[in-house]
This record gives sequence, C-alpha cells and structure tokens, in this order.
Amino acid sequence: MEEIVVLIVGAGPSGLATSACLSVHSIPHIILEKEDIYASLWKKRAYDRLKLHLAKEFCSLPFKPHSPDSPTYIPKDMFVDYLDDYVKTFNIQPKYQRHVESASYDEADGKWRIEAKNVLTGGVEVYVAEFLVVASGENSGKYIPELPGLDSFSGETLHSSEYKSGAKYENKEVLVVGCGNSGMEIAYDLSNYGVQTAIVIRNPVHVVTKEIVRVGMIFSKYLPIFIVDIMAVLMSKILYGDLSKYGIRRPAKGPFYLKATAGRAPVIDVGTVAKIKSKEIKVN
Repeated sequence: MEEIVVLIVGAGPSGLATSACLSVHSIPHIILEKEDIYASLWKKRAYDRLKLHLAKEFCSLPFKPHSPDSPTYIPKDMFVDYLDDYVKTFNIQPKYQRHVESASYDEADGKWRIEAKNVLTGGVEVYVAEFLVVASGENSGKYIPELPGLDSFSGETLHSSEYKSGAKYENKEVLVVGCGNSGMEIAYDLSNYGVQTAIVIRNPVHVVTKEIVRVGMIFSKYLPIFIVDIMAVLMSKILYGDLSKYGIRRPAKGPFYLKATAGRAPVIDVGTVAKIKSKEIKVN
C-alpha cells in the first residue's frame, strides 16, 4: 500500500496540468494511467486532419502558453509536441497501465482508498491519498450501439477513434453515424477523398464556426450566457441560413448554455455544411 497526498486518475491534458500545478507547489502526487502512454487520445485515437477547435489562448496548459508564432488553431501533431515538451519541462512521470477499479472515501481517516489493477503483472495495487483528482476525460469512452443487422454487415465497421484518413476509402461508400464534431469532420474528410459519403443526423445540433466560438468565449467573460447565445445563434443564422431543409435542426436552448449545463458541444463546421448543401454529403 502506498500513501500519497494527491492521486490523479488519467494522464491526459487535464491530468498533466494538475500534476504540473502540484509540482510547482511541491505537493507530492502520482498519476495512474490505464494506457501505456500519456495523452493517449491525442497520440493513438485522433484522425490525421484534426486541429484544436478552440483558439490557442483557450487551450494552453498552466505555466506554459503556446508560442506567439504558432497558428491560432493548432494541428494535432503540433499539440502533441507541445504536450511532450510540457511533460519534459515538469518532469511528469505517470504510472502506466494502471486501471483504477475502485475508489472509496474513509470518513474516519479522511482519506481515499484507491485500488488499481496493474495490467502488466495482473496484481492489484492499493493507494491511500488525502485528495483524489479524476481526470479521465469526457471523450475517452468508445461506444458502438447494438444495431440490428450489424453483426451480419459484410463491410467494415469502425469507431471514430479508430479512423485516421479518408484515403483508405477512396471510391467506396461510407455511412457516418452521428453528427457530433468527430462525425461531421470525418464525413468532410471522406468526401475530400472522393468517397460517396452519407451521415445520419438524428438529434438537433447547433452548427457554428471556430470564429463564432472564439468570439463567444471572449464575450462570455463579460456578458451573461443567454446574451452570448443570442449573438452566437444570430451569427450562425446569418452565415448558414435555415439548415432544417437539409436535415439539420437547431436545439431550443443556446450552444453555450447546452455546453455549460449538459456538456453538449456545438458542431464546429470545417466545411461539412457546404458539402451537405451541395449534396456532396447526403443526410440520412
């Protein structure tokens, strides 16, 4: 059993940032990471054309701003390099392939008891910590629903986390299920490679640009969310018009309100809407 002041679950950007902050204040801590590498979502499960959807001023980690000459919307590989440098700068050393199985708080001792399986040895490690930080991320889960006929489908089926580039599917037919940011951008990427692309859009969704989000985030520091939402929706209407005739319905609540209260991010358009309007991408 190992005792520590702070235990962090997850070595993604949030876990790394927490570790750096603790190190600056000389607070003993450890990070448990279930994968064999930090930032595994960025290093293993991100498609090639991915860029940060938010401007760089909103995406820097503590004590290390992005360089002034870096692009406003940083590409995946450049962001990974930034994380590599961050880990080196703060000497962050996660314990890898530790899958946290349980965490319980002892009221009498005022401490957390965390049990983690060591994937390499198969044994269970026990940690005791005064504080527990869960930094496992909101986008790390891979989920494919059980759809009738999926087992007998003769074509390839993959989750968006396994997608890299549309080059593999040139001159083929691909159906993208889901209209979140990953689904919409993957559909765009496929179409750029001459793939006959269709996308399933089931739920209402806000469609905005990176610039609209950037303006909204700046104004949200000074104005109530409902006013920022009015501005964002108005800009979206001016830019895109009525998208309902293309199968894209707008939610009743505003984009920033939904993100803050339900964790539902708006779709940041990278060119998909234009392809939907021109029927290069079909909506099912």
